[in-house]
Amino acid sequence: MITIKEIAKAAGVSPSTVSNALNGKPNVSEQVRERIFALCKELNYQPNPASKGLKSGKSKTLLFVFSDFDRQFYLQIIKGINQYTNLRGYDLLVCSAKSCAKFMHPSITCGSIILDRRVHDQLILQKASVDYPIISLDRPLDHEGAKSILLDNYSVMNELIEGLYQRGYRKFAYLAGVEATLDNQERYKAMMDVLTAHGIKIPPEYHLHGDYTEQSGYQAAKILLLSKRLPEIIISANDDMAFGMINAFQENGLRVPEDIAVTGFDDEKPAEALGLTTISVPNFERGYLATQHLINCIDGEGDFSPVTINASVAWRNGTIGKELAASE
Repeated sequence: MITIKEIAKAAGVSPSTVSNALNGKPNVSEQVRERIFALCKELNYQPNPASKGLKSGKSKTLLFVFSDFDRQFYLQIIKGINQYTNLRGYDLLVCSAKSCAKFMHPSITCGSIILDRRVHDQLILQKASVDYPIISLDRPLDHEGAKSILLDNYSVMNELIEGLYQRGYRKFAYLAGVEATLDNQERYKAMMDVLTAHGIKIPPEYHLHGDYTEQSGYQAAKILLLSKRLPEIIISANDDMAFGMINAFQENGLRVPEDIAVTGFDDEKPAEALGLTTISVPNFERGYLATQHLINCIDGEGDFSPVTINASVAWRNGTIGKELAASE
């Protein structure tokens, strides 16, 4: 079994430096910390769970609450959470909103990461405290004990829509996700701001509705196909719905992107193989970062100010068929 001393020797540092890095202490440079984490992963180092937390009588288990086992992007987030959880010697408990309240107690878990809109703000604010920190993904909260990690949906969606306009697209449709979510609202506003600036309107029949699942995208496309007037391009609020739309169009003899173009959001694993133009969200890193902030807060070394992370446009030719106007 690999020990801290062996990790220290391989990294060329002292055992105390390894311990400080694994416990998130600020007196270790990022370069050294990353080298230590990489070696821990490479050598399959597993910290002794009977350490700091158990000696003090506190739980060493983190809680992750999420909403849908069918959506692929959750897997990358869980992988990021799990990797940092293991590196720091914590256990991980995963559940849905239905049962999460009973696990959000210091005797069972020592902190939570929430990515489920069905968990009401009131519950989070009731449970969150300096002694029981909660990290909220994609939900802004202003409360001591609750820290928000948010995605900059607006800027990257703005970049996508402007890029599509420059490629010559003028007839847009939008497939929304769950309308109450911050993600959906920001993505929609960014799209409409760009189109409005260019004098483009989206007719009511091109405002489509889904729930972020592939099946809802398939159904939305089937409804759209009842009309003889199709848009040039559909902006889908996530990849899963885009996959469903592409399947429905192809089943009905339409070519993507020649007859109708589609974009997504998330950059899930099948997106690259399909050539889907989408927005690439660093979901593994998001899970890793959320866990790092949570454990820092548990150790009393973090703060509860919000963090915003960036995404980028992944331009691919499989689902959009026009080049930039300047290159035509």
